[in-house]
Amino acid sequence: MKDTLAILHRLSAHPESRCWYVAWHPLGALLASCGGDRAVRIWGKEGDDWVCKCALSDGHQRTVRKVAWSPCGHYLASASFDATTCIWKMTNDDFECLTVLEGHENEVKCVAWASSGHLLATCSRDKSVWIWEVDEEDEYECVSVVNSHTQDVKHVVWHPTQELLASASYDNKVCIYKEEDDDWECRATLEGHTSTVWSLSFDPEGQRLASCSDDRTVKIWKECTSGEDEDSTDGAWKCVCTLSGFHGRTVYDVSWCHLTGALATACGDDGVRVFKEDAAADPRHPAFYLSAHVPKAHNQDVNCVAWHPKEAGLLATCSDNGEIAIWNYQSDA
Repeated sequence: MKDTLAILHRLSAHPESRCWYVAWHPLGALLASCGGDRAVRIWGKEGDDWVCKCALSDGHQRTVRKVAWSPCGHYLASASFDATTCIWKMTNDDFECLTVLEGHENEVKCVAWASSGHLLATCSRDKSVWIWEVDEEDEYECVSVVNSHTQDVKHVVWHPTQELLASASYDNKVCIYKEEDDDWECRATLEGHTSTVWSLSFDPEGQRLASCSDDRTVKIWKECTSGEDEDSTDGAWKCVCTLSGFHGRTVYDVSWCHLTGALATACGDDGVRVFKEDAAADPRHPAFYLSAHVPKAHNQDVNCVAWHPKEAGLLATCSDNGEIAIWNYQSDA
């Protein structure tokens, strides 16, 4: 491996608790983190150092599992084990809790915004996925509850340009949803993993979806059209590649860089890995190779990997030990 993943910064983000997730602001100047200490923290650069600009500790009663910025960057959503999702509005450097979304029966595991900014999705241990609509007055209304999974739903992610949603679950499956006649329904169920699917990430064009699992693999799924595969119908998704043999334990997160096409993974073996696609491979049968690997990126499980939206090669990770790490990935290819 000629490519490198070099550490730039380590931040003690959520001391004495897990740091579950990190999310870059769309413009890249801020980084939000959340953890087992029930807090959301906002990080920004001052000189060469990253500092905590703001701590939001009065929104949730239990662990905050995921955070997500709205596409416009003015709002931050936080999903918690207290069964609620908080919507924070950013004005200058201050955050105000605008509203609290309630309705899930227990832990909310993830929250995600659609690219339009008008839709929000949440998912929960109660096995459901909720779609929320946002109007111009910042009012949030649940417009659909979908129960396509038979177990805890771990993650939701929107297509980068379309109103198409994917979810990952403890039932080993991935579901794809679209709106049909004013209601949201499951249009495809992706089966292939043999254990919990923890996370999902679309490629830059939204034509492929990466999923990662407790079965230690990453799978690449592609949306098929009837013209390219006689066995497929429009809207069907097919597994075109499986990355296996690279991870020693559960793969908790996967992130597809929208600037470089590199694929990063967070693993329970404390490692961070970056994969690159083999340009010589048949596009119908893509192949990925391990480009960079830091075996002990953190001294406990790595929970999340997040590529910077504007600066190619900048990667944030976080861990059970409460810290955030910021890396620089450089590829010779």
